[in-house]
Parts: sequence; C-alpha cells; structure tokens
Amino acid sequence: MKRIEKKGRTVEEAIEAALSELDVSRDQVEIKVIEEGSRGFLGIGGRPSQVEVTISEKKNPRAEKAEKFLSQILDAMGLSGYSLEAKLEDTRLFLDVTGKDLGILIGKRGQTLNDLQYIVSLGTNHGPGEYIRIILDVEGYRQKREQSLTQLAQNIAQSVISGGRRRVLEPMNPQERRIIHTALQDNEDVYTYSEGRDPYRRVVVALKPEEKRP
Repeated sequence: MKRIEKKGRTVEEAIEAALSELDVSRDQVEIKVIEEGSRGFLGIGGRPSQVEVTISEKKNPRAEKAEKFLSQILDAMGLSGYSLEAKLEDTRLFLDVTGKDLGILIGKRGQTLNDLQYIVSLGTNHGPGEYIRIILDVEGYRQKREQSLTQLAQNIAQSVISGGRRRVLEPMNPQERRIIHTALQDNEDVYTYSEGRDPYRRVVVALKPEEKRP
C-alpha cells in the first residue's frame, strides 16, 4: 500500500500535488486531511494545508473471504496476538501468519499447516466465483522447509552417486516432492521419480544409466 503526505496552500492544492506524484486519479485513492491550514492575517502567520493520500487496494472478494475465514479459525483455536498478512498474485493468495507460540499451526513436518491450508482453500472456494489457490505459511516455515529439503536432496544425490544405489525418501505431500524434483532436475548423475499413492507417495533418487551421464 503506497501512502504519501503533501502540503499546499489549500487542501485541494495539496491533494493535486499528491495525485500528480502518485500518477493516479482521485477515484483511486483515499484522502485524509491532516491540516486544513490558514492564510493568517495579511498573509502573516499562515499555515499550509497537509493531506495524506493512500492508493486504494481493491481486494478480490475470495481473498477477503479467505482472510476472514482463517481469522475465525485462529480465534476459535484461542490464538491471540498474531498478525495475518495477505498478498494476492494473479490467482494465488499468500497468507502469512506471524506471532508467538504458533507451533500448533505447523505440526509434525508441517502436516497441520497443510491440513489448515486445505480447509481454508475449501472454505474460500466454495460457491460460484473465480478459484484462487491458497498458500498458507506460519512464521516462514515453508521457506525454511524448502531450504531444508533442497539441502536434503543434494545430500541424497551425493549418497546415490557414491554408493551406486537408489534412495527412497520418506512420504511427502505433492508440494514437498516438487521441491525435491526441482532441486535435482539439472543433476547430471541422478534422476528422480515418485512411487506409491498419497499420502504415502515417496520420491526416489536413482543413478542415471552410464550412457546418459557425462
């Protein structure tokens, strides 16, 4: 959200200066008058007018629904003092929850977080309207998990190369399996594939045939 403050001889002049700098029209902003100003007596002792102009953010109805739905769940769980930030990119809505003692929302290997994301997605996309993909994160867990899985993939690859035997990883959800596949897709010595059925589907890291290695 972009917000600026501007001064002018009049409120209208200050508003026009803000609109010019933001390069937007009046219907795209919210205006707050901080100081109406005064001309003073005979031009002496006058004060300029000052306004705060904020570019309005029109939210996707489903995005607003997702925020409200998630907040209701967190409140029902007795959580307080948390902060919820939403960011909509095309048809993906990123919901980030930060605060203290939120480990209960993550669970073992992020299972609770994945379940909560699924529930919010169902509640958000129920009924007519454009579908949006919900990506829920708590305290940056997903980024940390992605870094951990990427490092795991590299370590497993080295183990397969040195030992010459394939390695089968623990069951993972589709998003985490995708991280492993992506981390090793350009590896010249190993390749990956998945086997089994969800929720027990696993990534396998295997050595490429000799003729396909450099």
